[in-house]
Amino acid sequence: MIDTLAKLDPQYLVVGLILLGGLLALPLATIGVRRLTDFRLASGTLLLLAAALFVALGVAAAFAAASLRTYKRLTHEQDAARVAIRQVAPKVFSVTVQPTGERPQSYAISGDEWQIDARLLKWGPLATLIGFDTVYRLDRLSGRYTDLAEERAARRTVYGLAERTSVDFWQLVRQYHDYLPLADALYGSAAYVPMAEGAEYRVSVSASGLVVRPANDAARKAVGGWK
Repeated sequence: MIDTLAKLDPQYLVVGLILLGGLLALPLATIGVRRLTDFRLASGTLLLLAAALFVALGVAAAFAAASLRTYKRLTHEQDAARVAIRQVAPKVFSVTVQPTGERPQSYAISGDEWQIDARLLKWGPLATLIGFDTVYRLDRLSGRYTDLAEERAARRTVYGLAERTSVDFWQLVRQYHDYLPLADALYGSAAYVPMAEGAEYRVSVSASGLVVRPANDAARKAVGGWK
């Protein structure tokens, strides 16, 4: 089901769910208006309120689905991104991140190490039977310093990796987790490794979180000499 949502254009997804809410509301609204014209005010008003509720639920579901589209389905450990590093100045690096299936983007990162963060949403057993799998979204890229004093005082760099949506599905599930029994766990994961000239890394993700592995000799040397 996540794959199906991911293939839909966000505009079609939003409009489709809003129309679904409208179609469910239309019969109730029609009956409600008839009852109001017959001066059956209590039942007519109640039906109109129910119709409005269906429309509101359709709108909310539409924007939640559009936000969920920014997450990717996860059934086992898989590649999430490739990272290539070039040094441009002392403790300043150009870090190029290419998420799987997307275009690469370069970021100026200050520090000794680079860190990547992700959000993961694990569904409960019932949702899994329906077809929902754990989903993830790469969230942030940042730099960090090995020395704690330098970390506190030196220049910090952080960038967002996720698409902006009108509704943040992460915040929605966190806020209403008690009322969403299909969601089992919502958590963040982060991994960091050294930056070095010419180093390349492979970022993988599984239901337990992120893993970063060296992809060439420069990266293996950087990790091997990491202190």
